[in-house]
Amino acid sequence: MKLWRWSRAWISRHIFFTSFLVLTGLVLGWLQFSPLPASIYSTPYASLLLARDGSLLGASIAADQQWRFAPVDQLPDKYKKSLLLFEDRHFYRHPGINPLSIARALRGNISAGKVTSGGSTLTMQLARLLRQEIYGPDEKNNGRTLGNKIQEAALAVKLEWRFSKEDLLIHYTSHAPYGGNIVGLRAAAWRYFGRSPEYLSWSESALLAVLPNSPALIHPGRQRDLLLQKRNRLLQRLHEKHYFSDLDLKLALLEPLPERPQILPQLAPHLLSTLKQKLPEQKIFTSTIDPQLQQLANQIAQRHSNRLANDGVNNIALVLLDHQRMQTLAYVGNEAFRNKISAAPSVDIVQRPRSTGSILKPLLYGLMLQEGELAPTSLIADIPTQINGYNPKNYDRTFRGAVPAQFALAHSLNIPAVRMLRDYGIGRFQEKLQAMGMTSLFRPADDYGLTLILGGAEGTLWELTGIYARLAASARDGEIDQSAMQLLITKNTAELNRIKPVFNQGAAWLTLQALIEVARPGNDNYWRDFAGSQTIAWKTGTSYGLRDAWAIGSNGRYTLGVWVGNAGGEPATFISGQSSAAPILFDVFDALPKVNWFAKPAHALKIISVCKDDGYLAGGQCDATDMEIPRSSHFEKITPYHRIIHLDKGEQFRVHNRCETVSNMQAANWFLLPPTQEFYWRQHHSEYRTLPPWRRDCLADSAQVDDDNPMELIYPQAQSRIYIPVDLDGKRSRVVLKAVHRDSAATLYWHLDDEFLGETKVFHEREASLEPGMHKLLVMDKNGYKLERRFNVIGEESQ
Repeated sequence: MKLWRWSRAWISRHIFFTSFLVLTGLVLGWLQFSPLPASIYSTPYASLLLARDGSLLGASIAADQQWRFAPVDQLPDKYKKSLLLFEDRHFYRHPGINPLSIARALRGNISAGKVTSGGSTLTMQLARLLRQEIYGPDEKNNGRTLGNKIQEAALAVKLEWRFSKEDLLIHYTSHAPYGGNIVGLRAAAWRYFGRSPEYLSWSESALLAVLPNSPALIHPGRQRDLLLQKRNRLLQRLHEKHYFSDLDLKLALLEPLPERPQILPQLAPHLLSTLKQKLPEQKIFTSTIDPQLQQLANQIAQRHSNRLANDGVNNIALVLLDHQRMQTLAYVGNEAFRNKISAAPSVDIVQRPRSTGSILKPLLYGLMLQEGELAPTSLIADIPTQINGYNPKNYDRTFRGAVPAQFALAHSLNIPAVRMLRDYGIGRFQEKLQAMGMTSLFRPADDYGLTLILGGAEGTLWELTGIYARLAASARDGEIDQSAMQLLITKNTAELNRIKPVFNQGAAWLTLQALIEVARPGNDNYWRDFAGSQTIAWKTGTSYGLRDAWAIGSNGRYTLGVWVGNAGGEPATFISGQSSAAPILFDVFDALPKVNWFAKPAHALKIISVCKDDGYLAGGQCDATDMEIPRSSHFEKITPYHRIIHLDKGEQFRVHNRCETVSNMQAANWFLLPPTQEFYWRQHHSEYRTLPPWRRDCLADSAQVDDDNPMELIYPQAQSRIYIPVDLDGKRSRVVLKAVHRDSAATLYWHLDDEFLGETKVFHEREASLEPGMHKLLVMDKNGYKLERRFNVIGEESQ
């Protein structure tokens, strides 16, 4: 009770001091905690895409349809001096309001009989701009009232309390109007002068300093001479401050006013759109794009767009990478023919998954080299193939019997690729592709099946070009970690993701060597004959159904990926990687600076001895040659195609120990392909030596002593499941059974389900009517060699 009485007595004696403390607390609380206009925090900004040199690649307007770019980080010195001298010389010495300026403006207004000056500081002008953004139309027209001035002054004081002077300058310049729907210094600099604010001249800086005072004067027919006079007077005052020389003043005064806002470039609109989706909070994107190369890529894509439209192809996408720095230099997201709406011109195809065609074949080849499953010249079967109902075909619909692995890759043969994937493993290959950076392979491996290697999966041009770039980087640099593809410049390189390379140096280099041999389109195929030609390792791909065409390649510095097709997936009769995408690829490479191919990494390779004719380890059974393979490879496959045969003394006939004494036999190493491979091989290799015939007295027992069966079934193959469609007349189609025999004069006898079908000579094909269910086929020759095969015919009801 005594304390309460004492407190009341103390307060009554110090009432003025107490009131001052309370008032001070209220004012400080108001300054610190009262809300500011929402526009200072939530202003919608346009998006800006810059090239690596700071030049403008493109921009998209803000959500409120204003060209308002994100604020500059720091005001350029020329503009800052111009602004302060024109608007507020005492900016750094007042707390938001300047009583002297207000008094001077009041005196001038009274003498003029009307409002001619408001005496506003820059901070008060910022306050007015922030409040105007929430005004209605009537309030904007009546903004220069005493009540509004008082509110602006109060807000100015509050802004001075909350922000530093430098922040206030940046806030002002980012909200100031510059004519029409151009708002802010950065937008004005680009729209009127085509450059960033820091590169403005004194004349340009002075114009942008005076323009917010009367932004309508910038438009033609709006007393532009008054604007010119304002600018020139400011230049004179700046010169009087000794900011620049007499010559600089003369040159500045000669600079004309901009006629109208410039149209902003749109060199990479799809890249800007993609970056906005991925980074919606970011408004300025400083990319790694080279502006000259971007324009070059756009021009080449546009030129080829007219060519391809005649073939029913409406879209082109292109990505150019520097595989030394792993930076993106050009990005054509979608060159749509004449920007037709039907061609979906707004879609960024670079980031859209499309059927890969044959573009994954080099990756399988490189992995099998690396893991010791083949050597570059190892023979791969190229014969009619049916695996679990899948029946791949080569692009030319022919068979070569067997081809070296590097030849199969260089000529993009489908059947060898499918057989290689079967041996390597679908799931294993899928895991490796995912480790390389393919994110579109999200289904189980069995869903893709063996079609994975021929376009049964989808990939993006962005990821596939990056994989090829890292392949080139591995061939050059070895097994050091590589950075992920870079689109945006970052100050801290440690922020870049690092990727462990999948390929070792030797495997990568040998893979690229095989791709150098891919035939180039047109006259480019004779590139080795011209001194100015450059080495390019490249690969094409064409998807099933003629919907996608690819070409991806690397020289010593750059990796380029090209996709051609229709955004909506419509097929095009004449589309192919070779004729549609490859010409674009080589036109771009021809326009790039010439670079040398990287040196051979001898330390990453080792030499093995392989048979000249089949590419497998010699083992003393053949004429051998040296072959390079990756040093890490454990290739241990002995030649399966060489065998020792026994000939008579004249070396004309084969013999065996039941018809000839051992002392009279001559042993010989012989290159011998399986019958089916031999049948097609001989059509392309006239030098191939077939087995000598058995001597007449040795024929009887040849089948018992020789483990080589001279005949082979082409169709049906082992464990086949055959679906036979029903014709229009309701009858089931007939099946053509097919076999080959080493002896072109042999007669074969056919039995189906223990019933004799007949015999064949020369061409061993036999038609048969088959009902659903299991069947047994028996084929024999007159020497006692026979083949048995069981297969299953599937009816419609059991599909």
